Amino acid sequence: MREQLLDTLRVYFSGHIVKHKANIEIMLKNPMAIHDHTDWMSAMEHEMAVIAEYEDKLEVLNKHFTK
Repeated sequence: MREQLLDTLRVYFSGHIVKHKANIEIMLKNPMAIHDHTDWMSAMEHEMAVIAEYEDKLEVLNKHFTK
């Protein structure tokens, strides 16, 4: 059960990282994707902050809960 829970968290954190990286790639390749949004830098900074948050969580999980 322990390993299943830890694996689930790894997949969950990794999935969020991939999702927010994709958001940045979409913004970079197609800036009209969110036409009402004019502050591209803030939008990308927000996405990067979310990536950093999930990378930190993944690092803590791997550092402290991996045998």
